Amino acid sequence: MAEFRLYNTMSRTIEPFAPADGSTVRMYTCGPTVYNAAHLGNFRTFLFEDLLRRALQLRGWHVRQVMNLTDVDDKIIDKAAALGTTIDAVTAPVITRFHEDRRYLKIQDAEAYPRATDYIAAMIDLVARLLDRGLAYQADDRSVYFAIGRFPGYGRLSHLDRREIKAGARVAQDDYTKENAQDFALWKAAKPEDERVGAAWDAPWGRGRPGWHLECSAMALSLLGETLDLHCGAVDLIFPHHEDEIAQSEGATGRTFARHWCHGEFLLTDGVKMAKRVGNVRTVADLRAERISAAAVRHVMYNTHYRQELNLSEAALEASRRGVLRLRELADRLDAPTTVGGTVAMAAAVDELEQRVRGALFDDLNAPQALAAVFDFVHGANADLDRRGQDRAAIDAARRGLEFIETALGIVPDPRAGGVIRSRVPALATGEAGDAGETVGTVGAGADGDGEADAAVLRGWVEERLQARRAARERRDFAAADAIRAEVEARGVTIRDTGAGTTWTLAG
Repeated sequence: MAEFRLYNTMSRTIEPFAPADGSTVRMYTCGPTVYNAAHLGNFRTFLFEDLLRRALQLRGWHVRQVMNLTDVDDKIIDKAAALGTTIDAVTAPVITRFHEDRRYLKIQDAEAYPRATDYIAAMIDLVARLLDRGLAYQADDRSVYFAIGRFPGYGRLSHLDRREIKAGARVAQDDYTKENAQDFALWKAAKPEDERVGAAWDAPWGRGRPGWHLECSAMALSLLGETLDLHCGAVDLIFPHHEDEIAQSEGATGRTFARHWCHGEFLLTDGVKMAKRVGNVRTVADLRAERISAAAVRHVMYNTHYRQELNLSEAALEASRRGVLRLRELADRLDAPTTVGGTVAMAAAVDELEQRVRGALFDDLNAPQALAAVFDFVHGANADLDRRGQDRAAIDAARRGLEFIETALGIVPDPRAGGVIRSRVPALATGEAGDAGETVGTVGAGADGDGEADAAVLRGWVEERLQARRAARERRDFAAADAIRAEVEARGVTIRDTGAGTTWTLAG
């Protein structure tokens, strides 16, 4: 089996990676802070982690993934206070929305989605251990802080210059910049607004709530043990969040917290990082309203390596939409009753596809290279079918190839409601070929009944126009046929004439 290589943020090099026990990868991935719907910038990270998970499984390993849900922090408390409600009332619908969006994007389920508020006891225990070891102290504001000056390894993940550390100076907020490398809050003394929104708990040193950094350490240690195989997140979590996780976790256990660290780069819009505070966010709901499929979103994300910034544009989304439609068109050809078979070369092409995709993903998740292998396969498979061979095994082999692509990358448009609806109507003779054919249509539908109804109306109109086009071609009125094609394509429909008939697609 090929060696699995992955960039390690700690060493700044691509290194061989394998789980410590040789079987199960214990992976912690920082999840959303659930005060607002996650945006596409967040989901770029979650999609990179989903690709990593799939690649690890392709390598033959089991994955035990934990993705936390931060349901208590400064932003959540501020929002609950502004609305005059509780933190639970703020976070519950956002968590539901997160899972809906995640499933729409075909992100595999993690093994656990712990909520911070369910692990308060573990957090209190962790703070107590750090106090006992002399790595934490209670300040005059009654909050408990981690003393970074007493932890010699502080700053090694982010390569922080030790001269920038301000030992003894304290920072209470959850987010702070590299210029503020100060003692950070493990436990924040309760304020009246914390009490009002249900964000305060009893602890031996006084009522309060956990700091953001403490939460992930407690959940990771509780669910995955003292040493993780792999810890992932976006690059903006390297400092301070992951640096602080290392300090408090290793300070409490005396063991290496994570054997390997992996971080994904930002998603940009017009050259600027997508962020709520900037006001340039785009959500999964926006994409669904624009009839952009999960397959197209995944394709556009994987067209750029996870360690490079990705500038999202309408042109890139459109190119990805058209790209994944080629996969759907191939699937339709393989399903068409008029497709007799292919050639014996197809099995070898599938073997080559799998080998190239595995090789790319096992080499630091080189998704662009994997996509190149996918579309080389699609081109070759269509050419093989055009030869109109008689080998039925070739059809089964090509289907296995598509299934492998979906397993590895999740970029084959979904044939169910919410993805692609397929329909067939009796075909007229094709005027130029003189053979009986079939029209296969695919329509991207919304997630509800109204979307399916709209799709049915559009489907009926397209099929009526294509029948008129076929009749025009049959009487060799190619000017009329071309005019009908232009009319149909103006509605966003892509038409493809094949030896087996005509296919059309919309919003793949």
